[in-house]
Amino acid sequence: MHIILGGTGHVGSAVAETLLAKGEPVTVVGHDPAKAATWEAKGATFAAVDLYDVKALHAVLRTGRRAFLLNPPAAITGDTDAEERRTIAAILAAVAGSGLEKLVGESTYGARPGERCGDLNTLWELEQGLAAQPVPYAINRGAYYFSNWAMNLQEVREDGVLRTMFDADFELPMVAPEDLGRHAAALMTDDRTGIFRVEGPRRYTPQDVADAFAAVLARPVRVETTPPDQWVAAFKATGFSDAAAESYARMTAATVAAEWPEDVIRGQTRLEDYIAALVGSSA
Repeated sequence: MHIILGGTGHVGSAVAETLLAKGEPVTVVGHDPAKAATWEAKGATFAAVDLYDVKALHAVLRTGRRAFLLNPPAAITGDTDAEERRTIAAILAAVAGSGLEKLVGESTYGARPGERCGDLNTLWELEQGLAAQPVPYAINRGAYYFSNWAMNLQEVREDGVLRTMFDADFELPMVAPEDLGRHAAALMTDDRTGIFRVEGPRRYTPQDVADAFAAVLARPVRVETTPPDQWVAAFKATGFSDAAAESYARMTAATVAAEWPEDVIRGQTRLEDYIAALVGSSA
């Protein structure tokens, strides 16, 4: 049995569906019991578990042989770093003594030690926690999600503006969540261990994103870049707490300054096709 944490999100659902398509037994772990029927109709078992309930999560993990561990993003209205550290600690506590034979952890490009850099720091701590336990493990480090651009769709459609904190020509590793899920599913069924970096067929710029939107919407789309001295205020204007805004601004700055690896796993989903499907699904 494969246990999938975060199975109702973009990446986790892709992991679960890929495994189910291969005839593998899957238990999807989620917090909303209302989603059980959907997954059961696909052939999966659904376990409604609060990640903070270490005992309950441990019991679910003990029913499996391998587990995909995804730490859910914290609500932006609170202290995202502190909240995500709490869930990571709970997940690692539940893994201890579970009898699993392999773990696959979802992480991110640029994961590093430190404070107030959002996922770059918290997911580094997840990686370190997996390294400190005795079960073989693999890390699936994802590039910038294509799905992050979904939040721009309304403004792009209505005003022809793609608002971003990156320069229009900034080349950024990006990936479809489905490609991340497919690679994680492969790691769940083979014996590879270590860190794997996954991105799309090539690297893209915000201008590429604007052009993809423009092509499918049949209207001009311009890139509008928010300068760094306005990042914190921009995050707060969209509902981020002071702490979350600081962390996300620092994470953005680290992304802009990063040097990207060349030893990567390349997914097959093109940005243009992802944007076309995104616009089509929202029509």
